[in-house]
Amino acid sequence: MADIKHIPHIGDVVCAIIEKSGRFLIAQRPEDKTLASFWEFPGGKIKENESEKAALERELQEELNVQVEIMQHLKPCFHAYSDFSLRLVPYRCALKKGEPEALEHQALRWITPDEISLYDFPEADLPVLREYMALKADRE
Repeated sequence: MADIKHIPHIGDVVCAIIEKSGRFLIAQRPEDKTLASFWEFPGGKIKENESEKAALERELQEELNVQVEIMQHLKPCFHAYSDFSLRLVPYRCALKKGEPEALEHQALRWITPDEISLYDFPEADLPVLREYMALKADRE
């Protein structure tokens, strides 16, 4: 674990687990960004004086050109990498308008929970995946 006293904290980052027909959307980070080629839930940083939900709606419009229905707030989690830390704030969502387009990512995939192990996720996303999988198991 990084010494969190000496690394920048980038703030709160919202992310969306967008569900559709038993699958959920993951997005591959661009080659020129931190954690390049890892798969993640789409989203981004919350701006000053912006609510979590407004940030999520804005980020999904910018990154995917979609509108979503926010269905459930999941447990936020803090993570420190070696060069920065963040607090990830996840939401379960459903598509309301549009089909996702990879405007800021290398690729998009609709996957089933059984396919998670085929993709590399950043460490910050792992607690979100675990909580989501537990919720899915409880609903089935």
